[in-house]
Amino acid sequence: MFVFALSFAALLCVTAAWPALSGRGSHFPSEGESEEVRSAAIKRLLEVFGMEDPPAVHGHKQPPQYMLDLYNTVADVDGVTKDPYLLEGNTVRSFFDKLRSEQVEFKFNLSTVARSEKVLTAELHLFKLRPQGTITFSRHHFCQVSVYQLLDIGKTNSTQTKKLLSSRLIPVHSAGWEVFTVTQAIRSWVADEGSNLGLHVVVRTLEGSQTDLKLIHFASGRHHHQSKQPMLVLFTDDGRRSAALESTTGGSEHSPGGNHLLVKSSRTARSPHYSEEEGRSKPCQRLPLYVDFEEIGWSGWIVSPRGYNAYHCKGSCSFPLGQNMRPTNHATVQSIINALKLIRGIETPCCVPDKLFSINLLYFDDDENVVLKQYSDMVAGSCGCH
Repeated sequence: MFVFALSFAALLCVTAAWPALSGRGSHFPSEGESEEVRSAAIKRLLEVFGMEDPPAVHGHKQPPQYMLDLYNTVADVDGVTKDPYLLEGNTVRSFFDKLRSEQVEFKFNLSTVARSEKVLTAELHLFKLRPQGTITFSRHHFCQVSVYQLLDIGKTNSTQTKKLLSSRLIPVHSAGWEVFTVTQAIRSWVADEGSNLGLHVVVRTLEGSQTDLKLIHFASGRHHHQSKQPMLVLFTDDGRRSAALESTTGGSEHSPGGNHLLVKSSRTARSPHYSEEEGRSKPCQRLPLYVDFEEIGWSGWIVSPRGYNAYHCKGSCSFPLGQNMRPTNHATVQSIINALKLIRGIETPCCVPDKLFSINLLYFDDDENVVLKQYSDMVAGSCGCH
């Protein structure tokens, strides 16, 4: 996994820096070759983020406030995960109602959810409006709100047209978001897209009779602002989560280092007399490696972060290895063998990441749904000799 992280860091360097390298001298690739390498690098970077192609650019479309708040809860300003246990699974998807219904039926297009994704929890978010002024003083103080899955009678071999998913009491005179669990329905729809007939909401009095829609009214996608539109939220796991997450964090994941270096680019100025040997003479340490999504050309579909510091490890691991270099026992022995020249061809240990952190991306997919996704092993938290 550490090798993967180093390869990823090198890939980002190529992607960000390559345009500046072209034309320096005859020993650099031609323009055609540089474009080919850049294209291959970006393609590989998309694979790291679990995509085949970058989503279409969606301009200045505003993401749901719920998704923005969730992102700020699980990630710091650089997108680094605050705590790996704050998020259920590694992916959160939000969908708006495609029917834009004025009534109480809602349908969501789940074609972007792969069958291999494990649906952990699914929630229907409805914004309850205040009762109209003329009936505000109704004798009813609570009502029963039930959410049903609409069924295809031909497929279920049953006379039932709907299946109860969630039901609870809510105050009649309140206003704000109400959340209902609909996990069972979503799991069946992901497995069989053709069974997705939508959700149906029924509101009854405590006596069991139907209530006036003017008394209990939810915001619709047709007549209300996007910030109040019906929304489906899915918490899933795509199977890409690193098994090494817990072992590298000691049970908790924090922002690496504490001294976030605000660098605009991964390219640093070097003197004409700089040599790689001079760079390796310094002891193993963690150095900045800022990944700028705008420079890569991804700012149109990524909401947050605009970039992040991946860091990289550089320096020598020469004998004697102090504890500040966080050496393994194997690295200590190898450095001794190298120093004593006991065996020919034994190099000094390597300076590599010994702790890795995940980052979170908030972005628009091809269907303009907003997705929050967590990617493991993206930031070098610390470096050591191995």
